[in-house]
Amino acid sequence: MGNMEIWDKLRTPPPDALKTITGGRLSGFTDVSPMWRFKALTEYFGPCGIGWKYEIERLWSERGSEEQVLAFAEISLYIEIDGKWSAPIPGVGGSMLVTKERNGLHSSDEGFKMAVTDALSTAMKVLGVAADIYMGKWDGSKYKEDDKKEPEDPPINEAQLLEVTNLMNETGSDEKKFLKFLQVKQLDSMPQTKFDMAIKALLKKKEKSNASSD
Repeated sequence: MGNMEIWDKLRTPPPDALKTITGGRLSGFTDVSPMWRFKALTEYFGPCGIGWKYEIERLWSERGSEEQVLAFAEISLYIEIDGKWSAPIPGVGGSMLVTKERNGLHSSDEGFKMAVTDALSTAMKVLGVAADIYMGKWDGSKYKEDDKKEPEDPPINEAQLLEVTNLMNETGSDEKKFLKFLQVKQLDSMPQTKFDMAIKALLKKKEKSNASSD
């Protein structure tokens, strides 16, 4: 098996597995159907539990802003190749348990389920599942022209935005203060050159928080 075989087989989702996000911070980004991800792994490796499997390592919740509550999940994904199971492929995902809406707080009984699904999608990305979406090469109907000049400092991609957002929620970071610190107007327009700075600052804050709670 070549190094890129799995990646190349799973990189391009069909148009009917894609949906444009129309609300929230991720508005305008492309959402990939979780069921297509599961189908893609099943087609390549075999049924879940035989050719691929996952284990839920941890479920937890965190307080967000304005009495909101977030659900998080950490999973390990495994794939079977030539009769041998892989090392665990980690994934962390999140969703909302309690959301502030116009009429007050709304509780969801699917928060942890959605967090597990999100964690699975994170783990699958490193295998190349739907990679063309996250690399900006596929718009759901055709490949974009590769000869178009890339902006000198493009904004962070969907996966990076989700990583920053999850860490902000985990650390209880104030968005306005954090944006001022980064000197950017919106999270989804954060340039790539600011991404490492943002992650390092949030991880440092998380380490301090964990150390003080021990």
